[in-house]
Amino acid sequence: MKNNRLLLIIGAIISIALIAAIFIVYNDKRMQVNEVSDKQQETPIENEESVTIEKETPKTEPPVEPTEQPDANGYLPNQTLPKEPTYINDILLANKVYPLPPTFAPGQNAEAGQALEKMLVAAKQQGFDLVAFSGYRSYEYQETLYNNYVKRDGQAAADRYSARPGYSEHQTGLAFDIGERGHEDVWLTEAFGETPAGQWLFAHAQDYGFILRFPQNKEQITGYMYESWHYRYVGVEVAKEIKQQNSTLEEYLGVK
Repeated sequence: MKNNRLLLIIGAIISIALIAAIFIVYNDKRMQVNEVSDKQQETPIENEESVTIEKETPKTEPPVEPTEQPDANGYLPNQTLPKEPTYINDILLANKVYPLPPTFAPGQNAEAGQALEKMLVAAKQQGFDLVAFSGYRSYEYQETLYNNYVKRDGQAAADRYSARPGYSEHQTGLAFDIGERGHEDVWLTEAFGETPAGQWLFAHAQDYGFILRFPQNKEQITGYMYESWHYRYVGVEVAKEIKQQNSTLEEYLGVK
């Protein structure tokens, strides 16, 4: 009996010792893991820029100057339409040298439309019932329009007053042909500019962000004859600068 009791006591002591040893080892391992975790939290990530994707701010690149001289009609020989429109200083440019893609179809610009409505309301308050009788035109519509003019007047004449498809400002959704309701006989004529309504529009359009796009004596620069009815939205600040300088959009942007 004594021997059995002694064996039981020895076995209990050994078990207690094993449990204690296991507990010590477990605590030591846990402390090591915690120390490693704390160090990872305290240490900043190296080369953080390499895992951070930064969004680039869109930049307006200066246009590539054409290497060829325009032909007699103002267009570059053998020019193909681009895949992207041309923006200079955040201003969309469409002329005989910088055309638009055939797929560019923004519709009427909302900001330009709102500015137009304000201008027409102001004109009405002064007794002028102005109306925009032509605004946004798709590439396809301009193609039909231009071809009809060519059939009627010939290409050389048509190129002075109508843009080829892809080259029209109307495709930007920022241009409007404006006339006075009740005086349709002078719509699309220089005579509109001589009417009181046309003179009011010329004097105040910049206050609403519009410029007379093809002014008198500027055909060599714009590529088009004087159009007293064609106004283009560029924003109030730019419109006032162009008006003050008595210049064109091409001159303001510094392009040919």
